[in-house]
Amino acid sequence: MIMLDFDLDEMSLSDLKKLQAQVATAIKTFEDRQRKAALAELEAKAAEMGFSLSDLTGQGGRKAKVNPPKYRNTADATQTWSGRGRQPAWIKEALARGESLDQFLIVK
Repeated sequence: MIMLDFDLDEMSLSDLKKLQAQVATAIKTFEDRQRKAALAELEAKAAEMGFSLSDLTGQGGRKAKVNPPKYRNTADATQTWSGRGRQPAWIKEALARGESLDQFLIVK
């Protein structure tokens, strides 16, 4: 282990901030290496026992739930909206024209 001898009182603010950034980077890369080593060790132990790590943690293979489209643009069938989140421009424009959201329902 290398111990560097710095006289911090003699360093400029700019040099101190550079040193601080270098130390923060060194800490992060050290933690990343430790995390990867721990993960590799756990995966090896799980494999030794006939499992994958995702089998044991229940976190493998989860798929994000995708909400199916609920509304379709009658003028352009490629434009759909699930009814969640921000309204697409074509819905906003139709509502501004006084059209009903119900007329865009895919299943009525």
